[in-house]
Amino acid sequence: MLIITALYAGLLGLTFITLSFKIVGIRKSKSIGIGDGGNEKLQLACRVQANFAEYVPIALILLAILELNSWASIYVHIIGASLVIGRLLHAWGYGQSSGTSLGRVSGTLVTWIVIIALSGLNIYSAILGL
Repeated sequence: MLIITALYAGLLGLTFITLSFKIVGIRKSKSIGIGDGGNEKLQLACRVQANFAEYVPIALILLAILELNSWASIYVHIIGASLVIGRLLHAWGYGQSSGTSLGRVSGTLVTWIVIIALSGLNIYSAILGL
């Protein structure tokens, strides 16, 4: 069973819906049905959601594999929580400005570290046959 991954997948799923609601709110307030209508706020909100959709699936797959390979729960929790924190930081920072921000940079860095760590641990598990 993937109980730990289920927790983080659920939290990230709700985060994705929250990002989607922001897009819907902007679309509704600006009467933009398709595309971004040249609206910078909508472009930014769409990009934040798309970035989330680009990184989270691979991270969750890697997290699930780690959990299935019976790594200690504490490691799976630490990495899963880090992923959620990284994605929240990124969404918050990127949602403020399309330029560089502390949230955007730190969120990206945390997400990359999580994916690199998960990749390395899964490779290690495969080599050792854990």
